[in-house]
Amino acid sequence: MTSVTRLTAVYPGTFDPMTLGHEDLMRRAARLFERLIVAVAAGHHKRTMFTLDERLEIAQELAAKHPNIEVIAFRGLLRDFVVSHDGKVVVRGLRAVSDFEYEFQMAGMNRQLMPDVETVFLTPSDHYQFVSGTFVREIATLGGDVSKFVSPSVLNRLQQRVKPDA
Repeated sequence: MTSVTRLTAVYPGTFDPMTLGHEDLMRRAARLFERLIVAVAAGHHKRTMFTLDERLEIAQELAAKHPNIEVIAFRGLLRDFVVSHDGKVVVRGLRAVSDFEYEFQMAGMNRQLMPDVETVFLTPSDHYQFVSGTFVREIATLGGDVSKFVSPSVLNRLQQRVKPDA
């Protein structure tokens, strides 16, 4: 499906792991823009559960049903990535009011670094509003059920990762 806007949008994140909330935003953003790049961050400032290659593989698997979505890894400044891929929009998710302050500041900084690029905020569907990768990792690590928050393939990977050594 192509949009009237004919814009390339970039949806950045560490996606550690990719949750149903991420999938929801990815699917909805893909309907709005002709090209959506899911930009998987190396996560230099975060300690991730999954390697960059694993997170790329997961994102590629989940994006495969959308022909206008590309999944690409990036390191460094988001600005450099967006500009080098002809991005005109950065898609960010807002789950709760607490996200807004940080995202608002980030959008302002990005506007200074990329004056020709707009930030678009999307809110996840109601049942994903409180789902975060951080919560999913913590619940899974403590042996809790996260099947309502991630796709079956991500659940399987999480279970393998947190499986106690026998």
